[in-house]
Amino acid sequence: MQNGRLYLVGTPIGNLGDMTPRAIETLKIADVIAAEDTRNTLKLLNHFDIKKPLVSYHEHNRRTRGEELVQLMEEGKICALVTDAGMPAISDPGEDLVSLCHERGVEVAVVPGPSAVVSAVAAAGLGGGRFTFEGFLSVSNRRRREHLLSLKRETRAMVFYEAPHKLPDTLRDLADTFGEERRVSLSRELTKKYEETVRMTLGEAVRKYEELKPLGEFVLVVEGLTEAESEDYKKEEEADAKERAKAIIFRLRAENATNRDILKAVMKETGLKRNEAYEMIIGDE
Repeated sequence: MQNGRLYLVGTPIGNLGDMTPRAIETLKIADVIAAEDTRNTLKLLNHFDIKKPLVSYHEHNRRTRGEELVQLMEEGKICALVTDAGMPAISDPGEDLVSLCHERGVEVAVVPGPSAVVSAVAAAGLGGGRFTFEGFLSVSNRRRREHLLSLKRETRAMVFYEAPHKLPDTLRDLADTFGEERRVSLSRELTKKYEETVRMTLGEAVRKYEELKPLGEFVLVVEGLTEAESEDYKKEEEADAKERAKAIIFRLRAENATNRDILKAVMKETGLKRNEAYEMIIGDE
């Protein structure tokens, strides 16, 4: 028996007028529709007069339900996967189902639809030619800090999702990491009645949402480092690495370490290239 197929179906992120004819047709021919929240999806199906079996597929049942869905597709059934809004498998557990289908030889097809990421980047005007999608920041302070620090040298625009009740804290963390003068675009309620995109510095955004209660789901687009800023940052890091190298050389010389051992230690602890580290060691003799 020939395998069925998984369709990843993009749905509106707010305005139902953005539902494509192909998305409607695909949901109508599907044998089963897997949804993040069946209550939300049922409203969508009713609006377009689509009557198909609907099952839940979310973070808490993705392993067992994923296996059930793949077995149906292996029997020749067509499954459509949708999320509450936008494209499934982007920052949601649908990615696991896609991966499982690839592992089991089930074909995966995409029915493109609205995307909050692309829409927000387009509306931001902050380096949309190259950007990196970072999704939701962790609620763990340590992981959150590590995530943001890993982006300090990022030259591309950075896109984050955020819930309204977490927005003020997130803006403060972004300002602490990237500086209050870094520009940010904040889009909320995309394609809905109260859609809004505003652009300002991170410092201005922190102050604004300390006074104004955030409403709606937000997509933040943070400007990356300029080329000149990136070069300055690189020079600062190199100067810091050389200062640390001097301290290591001084310490190991006092311990009568060989040049070879000193070279290994400097390269490992500072990240300096072999030639740079060697010249510093020889110059210190």
